[in-house]
Amino acid sequence: MAVTTLDPKTALIVIDLQKAIMAAPTIQPPIEIAKQAAKLADAFRRHKLPVVLVNAGGQSPGRNETPPPPAGAPPRAPDWNHIIPEMNQQPSDHAVTKKTWGAFTNTDLNDYLKKEGVTQVVICGIATSIGVESTARFAHELGYNVTLAIDAMTDPSAYAHDNSLSRVFPRIGETGTTADIIALLDGARA
Repeated sequence: MAVTTLDPKTALIVIDLQKAIMAAPTIQPPIEIAKQAAKLADAFRRHKLPVVLVNAGGQSPGRNETPPPPAGAPPRAPDWNHIIPEMNQQPSDHAVTKKTWGAFTNTDLNDYLKKEGVTQVVICGIATSIGVESTARFAHELGYNVTLAIDAMTDPSAYAHDNSLSRVFPRIGETGTTADIIALLDGARA
């Protein structure tokens, strides 16, 4: 369903636009995704709405089939999980470091959003089928209205990206472009 409205207290959640993830191959250039996400963040800040910048700080402890880095691989750079400068992180932004796919599990995100009176979230970032989808699913389960900025997200897999957009997202929220979302923000607060 195309984005129709934004609640008066809507927050933007930007997933994993951090140095290491921006260097990974994706179906759309990550820098283009960052440009769209930065436009959204600027618009939310202009309207004094919450901006949440999420980074991955590790991984869940459970077993999986993803191979570990090969022996002798260079260690991660010390700033591997820093939010990219293009996001123009501000002191008013809420930072969340996650160790699972989704931004809600074992973080203060839900408490922060509730304290701010947020009833809707707009989600974007990398990867569509992992961090973005997991965060959107959990937000929906918690009762938030969910909007997904489809031109501000990408994935390593075209199939996974398309599956999220066409099969998962329509069941948990509305989708729209960065321009659609900004137009709603600007129109509702003009």
